[in-house]
Amino acid sequence: MKIFSYMKNNNKSRRDFIKKTALGTGAVATLGATSKVQPSEKEVSKSEKLPRKVWIATVSQQNVKAKNPEEMISKILKIMEEIVPMNPDIICLPEVFPYAYLPKRPPLSESAEKPIGPVTDPFAQFAKKHNCYVICATYTEDEGKYYNSAVLIDRKGEPVGEYRKMFPTAPEMERGIKPGPIEPPVFDTDFGRIGMQICYDNEWIAGWDKLQKAGAEIVFWASAFSGGEKLNSFARLFNYYVVSSTRKGPARVIDITGDDIATTGIWQQNWVCASINMEKAVVSSWPHFTHFNDIIKKYGQDVRITNLHNEEVSIIESLSAEIKVSEILEEFKFKGKKEELQEVEKVQERNRK
Repeated sequence: MKIFSYMKNNNKSRRDFIKKTALGTGAVATLGATSKVQPSEKEVSKSEKLPRKVWIATVSQQNVKAKNPEEMISKILKIMEEIVPMNPDIICLPEVFPYAYLPKRPPLSESAEKPIGPVTDPFAQFAKKHNCYVICATYTEDEGKYYNSAVLIDRKGEPVGEYRKMFPTAPEMERGIKPGPIEPPVFDTDFGRIGMQICYDNEWIAGWDKLQKAGAEIVFWASAFSGGEKLNSFARLFNYYVVSSTRKGPARVIDITGDDIATTGIWQQNWVCASINMEKAVVSSWPHFTHFNDIIKKYGQDVRITNLHNEEVSIIESLSAEIKVSEILEEFKFKGKKEELQEVEKVQERNRK
């Protein structure tokens, strides 16, 4: 397969420009002959103060066809360029997208690579140019074995690592795909800890459970199909964000409550980008509810408490850059839901013995 060349340029990223401008001026700029009044502190949107605000982008390959992998890569990059004005922190791509919707799929011996290789290289260049992470889902090779993988590329265009599909389908294994390690890796980014799953992995709960125990805050699911409400259930069950990227059907960003934050659809088929607030904690409503009014009394509008009444869990969310949820939990002697369950499991194991 030919190496697809993705052109670089010397333009500074929008993120760096905004950061430097904000530090240099500290005021609202005047545009042409029209001036804006600088907002007071109270008028500044709380969303701009969020301590861990992250912009997540995801791609759907719906109705994107090509004659060969090079053309498909070019079309996906064109979709990603549409996302650039949103200044995403990370973009997730669908399962082995370079080889989907082609007249003929090349054999694994020609398509699998060791990152950074022919497929991942143009996306590494994109990541470096636009200062964002990219999850590039493609075939990889290691010591003569082939995997269906999701490769994480950092803001500098460097490979961080890869997740290898734990549970490939029977036809995949007949083609030569090997199952990945039974312990899924997690990756620490500059905005939080993330994990990955791929398509058929959603039929087994093991990987999703292990990612939660390993501290994943977002799980990216590159897939050939949309997954449906099962993904919403995983988000709510394991208290992390779930982001799907699909070859057909909607690609979505799902809140830890299990609710869709953003989704592709009729009017925006191929990508969506949304912000999330990572400064959240899930706690059992009982007995912690006895302190909810105390939290509200002290922090007011700087903290949001969302109660999922039927599940009897509550979400405590910081809306201020000066307040960390961990500090609130420590102050009021709360345990996060995950920590609570882990402690109970240890006691259960002792009692089983």
